[in-house]
Amino acid sequence: VQLQASGGGLVQAGDSLRLSCAVSGRPFSSYRMGWFREVPGKAREFVAAILWNPGTPSYADSVRGRFTISRDKTRNTMYLQMNSLRPEDTAVYYCASQLTRTLDYGSWGQGTLVTVSS
Repeated sequence: VQLQASGGGLVQAGDSLRLSCAVSGRPFSSYRMGWFREVPGKAREFVAAILWNPGTPSYADSVRGRFTISRDKTRNTMYLQMNSLRPEDTAVYYCASQLTRTLDYGSWGQGTLVTVSS
């Protein structure tokens, strides 16, 4: 299974971006998929996750109300709609797959850079 994140870019504060995470490889099934972000010198931070089958989302407090996670099972693709972006959202965003409930996130995408200017 390979995860390919895309959609990052340079935007101004208040703008929106939509990230995509496409999954390729063998027939895909996952318990949960998530978005994480990383800033140099800081630990990787959880952003949002979605239970793959029921589509139940969860969010970090810092993005709740501004970001929306979704998935298209027919396309094996996960999305992160990011609205009202802030400079502190600047980071490399990674998508990841958690195969089962008892395992940690085991497959990661390569990351896509989001830069929000003030």
